[in-house]
Amino acid sequence: MSHEKSTLDELMSTLKQQRDEINLKIHLAGDEAKQEWKTLRDRFDKLTADYEPVKKAAGESAGNVAASLKLVAEEIKEGFKRVKKAL
Repeated sequence: MSHEKSTLDELMSTLKQQRDEINLKIHLAGDEAKQEWKTLRDRFDKLTADYEPVKKAAGESAGNVAASLKLVAEEIKEGFKRVKKAL
């Protein structure tokens, strides 16, 4: 779990930085990009809330949950890329 935790910590940090950068530019974006941004921002907020308890958890079940969180984080990361490209 230690390696997975480190990887997830790094991914979450990257996502937070990307979220902050996009948030500064989003007011100039079109309606479609704004809607995708709102959806991604809501998903990211939920992911962040779900991640904190998993970060503290240990054991095999935590590894499975961590893998699921990583999948959601990767999906959000791809969404952030789409929004950045649209800006």
